Amino acid sequence: MIDIDNVAVIGGDKRQIAMAESILSDGYNVYTSGFETIELKKGIIKTTTSEAISKCKYVILPLPVLGKDLCLNAPYADEKVKIDDNFARYMYGKKVFCGMSGKLMSTSNIWNDINLYDYSKREEFAINNAVPTAEGAIEIAMHEYSGTINGSRCLVAGFGRIGKVLCRMLEGMGAKVTVSARKTKDLAWINVLGYNSILTSKIGCKNRYDIIFNTIPSMIFDSHTLAKSAGDAIVIDLASSPGGVDFKAAKRLKIKAISALSLPGKVAPKAAGEIIKNTVYNMIEEGQL
Repeated sequence: MIDIDNVAVIGGDKRQIAMAESILSDGYNVYTSGFETIELKKGIIKTTTSEAISKCKYVILPLPVLGKDLCLNAPYADEKVKIDDNFARYMYGKKVFCGMSGKLMSTSNIWNDINLYDYSKREEFAINNAVPTAEGAIEIAMHEYSGTINGSRCLVAGFGRIGKVLCRMLEGMGAKVTVSARKTKDLAWINVLGYNSILTSKIGCKNRYDIIFNTIPSMIFDSHTLAKSAGDAIVIDLASSPGGVDFKAAKRLKIKAISALSLPGKVAPKAAGEIIKNTVYNMIEEGQL
């Protein structure tokens, strides 16, 4: 077990609550801010943002850090917390962990002088999050599709981390899985693993599908591709912004298309919180922060 003593958890959703509870169960003191409207596990200390940070060497910010209006992503706070120079100054001398740091850096030049670490860029974070993402996508498909996953014709666009996990789960449920990729080496792996393969650029040239899962963050499913491949299919877009589905075209074509972002936090907050915690622990342990 690493020696981190006190940890401040500032803002966030149910993922950060689960993470705070898990850190507490590891024997560390946990100070929180931004959870005024919800009850937390006994032992977690609720206080102000400034006091929580002053008590702790390590500060964990949410994923994403920013909500609307350049305020802290803190749906359980009793008031908005502005992310500006004053907020950044609290972090001097601290080890600060956050997700999606790019937008945070743009809020103040002071962040350039802060020890800031982005846990969402870690490979183990991305790989582990692929599991609840895939499970959440299948849960949506089971709810929206009138048939069964078993025997359904499923297309998984993209053979990255999420695509790999999703294909395995769908196959285990008896789906007929086709996977798209751009690289020939990925197509080779897709075939070796027993799935049907197709070049991503050729999706609109072959059979239609019952359920389409997109994991590629670029416009793959434009109006032409949707018309040729979707038909009566359910289209579930798992790709990060800007996504890969033209939702206006889908509506015009009367194709059911669903944007499914941030699924780990929605369908499995406890698991998602553990993933964040373990990633932060790894970063501390490896970097001796």
